[in-house]
Amino acid sequence: MHVVERFSAWAEDFRKLPIPPEVLHHAKRAVIDWYAALLPGAVVPPATMLEAAFKDELGHGPSFLASGKKAHPRLAALINGTAAHTVEVDDIFRDGIYHPGAPTIPAALALAQAHGASGEQFLRAVIVGYEVSTRIGAAMGRAHYKYWHNTGTIGVFGAGAASAELLGLDRKRFAHALATVTTFSAGLQQSFRMDSMSKPLHAGRAAEAGVAAALAAREGVTGSLDVIEGDAGYGVAMSDGPDWEKALATLGRDFHITRMTFKNHTCCGHTFAAIDGALALQSKMGIAANDIESVSIGTYKAALDVAGYEQPRTPAEARFSLKYVVATALTHGSVRLAAFEPARMNDRITRSFMEKISVSVDKELDAAFPHQRAARVSIIARGRSAEHLQPTRIGDPDAPLSDAQLDAKYLELAGPVLGDARARDLLATLWTLEKSKAVPQ
Repeated sequence: MHVVERFSAWAEDFRKLPIPPEVLHHAKRAVIDWYAALLPGAVVPPATMLEAAFKDELGHGPSFLASGKKAHPRLAALINGTAAHTVEVDDIFRDGIYHPGAPTIPAALALAQAHGASGEQFLRAVIVGYEVSTRIGAAMGRAHYKYWHNTGTIGVFGAGAASAELLGLDRKRFAHALATVTTFSAGLQQSFRMDSMSKPLHAGRAAEAGVAAALAAREGVTGSLDVIEGDAGYGVAMSDGPDWEKALATLGRDFHITRMTFKNHTCCGHTFAAIDGALALQSKMGIAANDIESVSIGTYKAALDVAGYEQPRTPAEARFSLKYVVATALTHGSVRLAAFEPARMNDRITRSFMEKISVSVDKELDAAFPHQRAARVSIIARGRSAEHLQPTRIGDPDAPLSDAQLDAKYLELAGPVLGDARARDLLATLWTLEKSKAVPQ
């Protein structure tokens, strides 16, 4: 069988099985974390601009935006997917260099709302989308990430698989949904190497593409079943020869959704090891920011390529400025949403502190990417120096956020949008979602 057929066969078989309790728990964690990213992103551009752009299509349809407006599933997936990737707090699958929640969950949610699916059916679709897409992302590897933005390019598979599962497509139609969505894969890294709104749109467009491909497959639209592994297919065109046997080997036994990274800072994930390392070393040395003479950071090359803004002018650039976020962490103690407000962006102390920071590629740490995200931080302060190796990021699978920490993150981000009472009510609903006859609207 072709790759898409093997994925679809597994999905059809998995549909007949109970969801393992651990997998179910982690699926709910992923959905809670997605709402934590969705809600603050829904009230700022570009999501608000998309609502204005498509205002004639809003107000009717069976699905809902985070704002409460009705929409048809494809538009709901587009706008909610964009919103969930805007403030840079959405989840990560480390080995796939990929944010699966932003494109996968809005596609599943839009169709679940449209078709009156239960909470368990929705969660099952999310799991299927994560398992298919994370394997493709890991197989495409570092070569793919050189030019492509995986949340757009790999995200179509998460959204497509979740949509196909939610629609209950048989293995034949499911395979064709994956084959069709493969040709929708897009998203260039160059689009966020300068200030733009394209990056979150990649997630939204992937979510929309997944819904479209699954709906089309349901009606009989076919795709090339060898589109992933063929001689002119996805793997050859956009990577350097992925090992599809390895990608499929543990499908159904090792659930990747149990190994998500949930962000502990509101910025680019490539900066996290440096932030965590800098804060740990500052605490160990017992120093204040004004005691520090210089900071040296060695990390993997992708972190410098993606988060290389030297003098960020906008919140989008600041989230991708390694020097800015580390300076913010050391001068203010954290990197939360306030770090990207005008007062903090223009803070003289933080800006001047950036001049004390130097960054470089650490060959040893670079060789371990993407399976390890590490940073080596050195600080000189008060005439003494110290070094700290941060081997992983807080929030990674080997240093995970607890359920209580995830709740706190959600309430911090959702509360200002929904109000504390509504945010807590939604959180309680999400923790018992498998018992719900319907998904939230």
